[in-house]
Order: sequence, then structure tokens, then C-alpha cells
Amino acid sequence: MARPRLHDDALRTRLLQVTSEVISEHGEAAVTVRDVAARAGTSASAVYALFGSREALVGAVSEEGFRRFGERLAAVSRTDDAAADLRALGVAYRDSALEDPHFYRVMFERAVPPGAGAPPAVERPTFRVLRDAVARLRVEGAEDVALALWSLVHGIVSLELAGLTPGDDATRAARYDATLGAVGPALLAAPQSPADLGGR
Repeated sequence: MARPRLHDDALRTRLLQVTSEVISEHGEAAVTVRDVAARAGTSASAVYALFGSREALVGAVSEEGFRRFGERLAAVSRTDDAAADLRALGVAYRDSALEDPHFYRVMFERAVPPGAGAPPAVERPTFRVLRDAVARLRVEGAEDVALALWSLVHGIVSLELAGLTPGDDATRAARYDATLGAVGPALLAAPQSPADLGGR
């Protein structure tokens, strides 16, 4: 008798979570099907039935991270205030990282490649959301500005996840918001094209 789909989905989610924790804490090389199965309370055969191989499991962890990240960004409302919407995306970025820190580390710090055929990060819907939000402000070189903003929020969030920023969560959140408010507009106003940067 076939395993119920609901069970498959729940087990798949649990296996992805467990694998993200292993990769985040010990690196991709530490992932074995037997260990992941034991941590998730299932069998190695169940892992192979759901993913096909260890490599596919590892790739699926990265894909799951980007999926969750994309859902969080897509949930940000689009209003008539493009600048406020862009700032809200920055807040959503931090919220996503804090909610799923292991997946965040797999995607960006451990740099685990997604499955075969997956597009580069700057071609993913998650980056296009940011680029399009910048473009709404009629900024020249929207992609370069979006990359600069991504670098800003990524750096701050990564430091926070590493435990390197002081204060409690409320203090860190306030500092993050203040940085977005102070540095974000400066990046939007600065020339960002390679020609402009090289001419300075």
C-alpha cells in the first residue's frame, strides 16, 4: 500500500529541516543519508524514495530555502509608496533569515548550489522582486543598486546570525531599521553603473 501523500509531505519537510541544520552547523560534506534519516526518525530507504539520492537531497535544501525566502518577500504588500515598499522588503529579508537561519546559511554562507538547471541568484524571483522595487523608484542602474542594497542587508543580517551584533532582539531590529533608513537612500542616490563607479 502506498504511503499517504500527507505523510510524504510532512516527512519531506522534516528531512529538509534536519539536513539544513546539518549543513549549517557542519558543512555539506557532513550530510549522509543514514544520519539524516536517523535524526528525522525515519529510514534511509524513505530518504531515497523521496529524493532519489544524497545529492538531490542537498540540492533540495537550497531550493527549499529560496522557496521560503521568496514566499516571505512575495507577502510584502505593494502600495503607492515605492520607497516604503522597498524598506518593507528589507525588513522581510531579516525576518526570513531569523525565522529560517539554517536555510539562510545553506543558501548564502555555505553556498550550497541548488539543483541542476537552477538559475543564478540574480536571476531568481527573489532578486527580481528587489530589482523591480528599486526600478519603481525610477533609479538608473536598478540591478546594480539592488545588488548594493542586497549586500547591505545581507551583511547586517549575517553578522546578527553570527551573534556579532550587540543588544536584544528589539535593539537589533531598531538598529537594522535605522540603518535601512540612513544608508538605503544614499545607495539609491549614488551612481551605480560600472562606468560611473570607474569614473570616480
